[in-house]
Amino acid sequence: MTTTPTLDDLRNACQHATAIRRVARMQPAGGVGDKVFPPTYEGGEYADEERVIDGARVPCVLLDSVQSQANRMEACLLEAHCAKEIAIPVITVDFAAVDLAEVGTITSLDAPHRLADAILRDSTLDGKKFRDSEPGKVLDTASNANATGLFGVCPTALVFGVWDSAGPRGGLGVKFARVLVAEIVGVDSEKGKRPSSRIDPLGIRADAGPAYEAQDGWTLDESKARRDKGKPVLVGKDGKPSELNHGNVTPSLRNEKKQLHHGGVTFRYARHSAVLSLAALRRLHFPVDGAPGDAKARDLAARTVLATLGLTAIALAAERGADLRSRCTLALEAGTAAPFEVVHGDGTVSAFTLSAADAERLLGEAVAAARALGLPWHAEGYTAVPRPEFAQLVRISRTKAMKAGAEE
Repeated sequence: MTTTPTLDDLRNACQHATAIRRVARMQPAGGVGDKVFPPTYEGGEYADEERVIDGARVPCVLLDSVQSQANRMEACLLEAHCAKEIAIPVITVDFAAVDLAEVGTITSLDAPHRLADAILRDSTLDGKKFRDSEPGKVLDTASNANATGLFGVCPTALVFGVWDSAGPRGGLGVKFARVLVAEIVGVDSEKGKRPSSRIDPLGIRADAGPAYEAQDGWTLDESKARRDKGKPVLVGKDGKPSELNHGNVTPSLRNEKKQLHHGGVTFRYARHSAVLSLAALRRLHFPVDGAPGDAKARDLAARTVLATLGLTAIALAAERGADLRSRCTLALEAGTAAPFEVVHGDGTVSAFTLSAADAERLLGEAVAAARALGLPWHAEGYTAVPRPEFAQLVRISRTKAMKAGAEE
């Protein structure tokens, strides 16, 4: 394949090929050598490591994790579904139905654990606990040998993975590994340094205090200060105006713990890889009692749908662009191409191009072919509502968060 594949091409790949991948070289939107900021993890660290690239060990830094990439692709699928560009099964929890309109809706494409998430578990559908409803019950019987029910109500769980750890069987709950994995890393990376400073246009001095906590915020009048065991309570550690975000901040490369501020990174290029495992899809089977056609044809049809769903997610995310976070926007490196490649069992590859529009069209064709063989596809979706106890938990949490924010 050198151009846009046909549905038959994808069927053939699902039968015989190992994987489909897309690898792109990217640069900061600000230009080659511009600094970008990776995500920080516990302790304020970047996820950096050495990787073997082109036969050499080079320092690399993670710019977007597998989990984050999955969330971005799911968001693209949800956006396309809401725009009626594709029609896929989505389960929605409507918080407006319990007077939490500000929360909006959470779907099986938003929830961290997809169909198995506690947000769905603690909701009701048609008057039943979600796990007792028809779509909820599929988690009790789903397996590699029978993924039909999950295919019909939440196929994205079969693409991006799901583990029913929040269900009645806990850690023994059904688990499907991801068949689509993507990440972005900066190759040949170098950490930078970042100064921290602030100039106060009012010129408020550090010795202008002390400031005390008061009933309506803070005060400089000790007689109006809130008291603890008879003593006035200072704002923050020592009552300095800086505790109130007033005054200058002395330029510094380190924080109060003498640690360097997160200084971002530069790199030679960013490598964005996405791999859809067709070998993993071949472990899934989709029996349907009394349906027309043979089991092999039905298995192939369902696997082809899942493959095109994964390709659609990749293509949509590629066209949306890689604006990962503040000061981390990437673009395709000038003069490079990022085709899709079918990886065959003998190690050879064949390339093809695929726009988001073409991927969406192929997905529609694949779904129609699967439904003709009796496979379920509940594109009309389901809408659940939070249980009263769950809604109360959300309300209390939001009230406490607002109060804590005001106090801070």
